Amino acid sequence: MSVPQKGDVSASERKLLQIIAAGDVQEAAELLASEDYGMTPLMHAAYKGTADLCCLLLQHGADVNCNQHEFGYTALMFAALSGQHDCVTVINNFFSRARLEYYTRPQGLETEPKLPPRLAGPLHKIIMTTNLNPVKMVLLVKEHPMMIDAVALEKCYQVMDLLCEQCVKQQDMNEVLAMKMHYISCVLQKCLASLHKRDDKLDDLIKMLLKGRDSDGFPQYQEKFIRDCIRKFPYCEATLLQQLVRSIAPVEIGNEPTAFSVLTQALTGQMAFVDADYCATCGERGADKKCSLCKLAKYCSLTCQKLHWFTHKKMCRPVHVHSAELQADAPQLKELKEDESDLEMETANFLQALCLRAEEKIAAAGGCPAEQLDLDCPSTSAETNMLPRLRHDN
Repeated sequence: MSVPQKGDVSASERKLLQIIAAGDVQEAAELLASEDYGMTPLMHAAYKGTADLCCLLLQHGADVNCNQHEFGYTALMFAALSGQHDCVTVINNFFSRARLEYYTRPQGLETEPKLPPRLAGPLHKIIMTTNLNPVKMVLLVKEHPMMIDAVALEKCYQVMDLLCEQCVKQQDMNEVLAMKMHYISCVLQKCLASLHKRDDKLDDLIKMLLKGRDSDGFPQYQEKFIRDCIRKFPYCEATLLQQLVRSIAPVEIGNEPTAFSVLTQALTGQMAFVDADYCATCGERGADKKCSLCKLAKYCSLTCQKLHWFTHKKMCRPVHVHSAELQADAPQLKELKEDESDLEMETANFLQALCLRAEEKIAAAGGCPAEQLDLDCPSTSAETNMLPRLRHDN
C-alpha cells in the first residue's frame, strides 16, 4: 500500500470535521473507529503535520495507540516518518481525560472523590499543555479562580502524584509522562506555598520566576526551581531521571543548556528556544511581537510584556545605544608611516578589517524596522506608562 501524499485530504477527514462541527459525538466516534485505506483520520493528520487536527481528534476519542494499519504503524510512527515534530509532541503529550476523571468518583470505601469534578477540566488543560514553562503553568492556574484555593491545589497535586506513580508502576512504564506529572505537581505545590504566604493572586510567585540576574537578566530562581523539581523525582532508578541529571548537573547556573531546555526536549521532543520566537515571559511559541526599544525581547501579548517589564527594563536599551557602545569599544585605525615594517602594515590591515566587520554588524542591528502596534499601555501606574510599545515581528 502506498503512503498518501502530504497534500492529500481524505474524505473521512472532511466528513469528520463536519460531524464535529454539528456536535454529533456518537457519529464522530463511529467514524474514528473506521479506516481509510488502512489509515485512521488521526494517522492522516499526523502524517501531514496537522497538529491542531491531531489534538482535536484525540480530544474526541481517537485511539492514539491504534496499529491496525497494514504495516502496523501507529499515528506516532506516521508523524515521525514524515518529520512532523509538532504532531509528535501532541501525540506524546496526550493524556485521556477519562484517566483523570477516574479520580472524580469515590473509589472503594471513599466517601468523596480525590478530585472534585469541577477541577477536572482546568487540571486536564494543564496536563495537556506542551509548554512546560512554570510561568505559563501558573498563568493557567490563574485562568481558573476555583484553582487559586489551598484545598483545591492540594487535591490537584495529590492526584498528580498518584498519576506519576501509576505511570511508573504500570506494565508499559511511561517515564516521560511520570516526570511530567511530577513536574506539574511541583508547580502546583509551589502555588500552594505562595498562597500560604498571602500571595492571593500568585503575582509574587510569577515575579520570582521571572526575576532576572542583574548582570544579564538570567532567571536564576526559575532555573533553581526546575532543577529542584527534577531532583525531587521520587523514582531514583528511572533512566530518564539519570539522563536529565547527567545533562544538567555539570552546567553552571546561567550557562547553556538550561534546565528548562533539557526538560522540554526530554518530555516533548522539542528543542526549547532554538528558533528564538518564544515569549520571554511565558515561553509560548510563535511570539510575534517585540519590545519597541531594544527590539530583542519577544512576547506573545501585551499582558506578558507588562509582567516581564519589571526585570526587562534593567537590560532594555534601544538598538542605537548598543550600536554606540560597540563603536566606542571598536579598535581605532592609526595612520601608517612610510617607514613602518611589513608586520605593522599587516597588523593594521587586520585591525581595519575587524573594524569594518563591526560596522557591518552595527548597521545590521538597526536595519530591520517593524510596524508598531496601535496599543496603548493601561495607565495603572507610573511604571506601566513607561512600557515601550510592542512591535510586530515581521
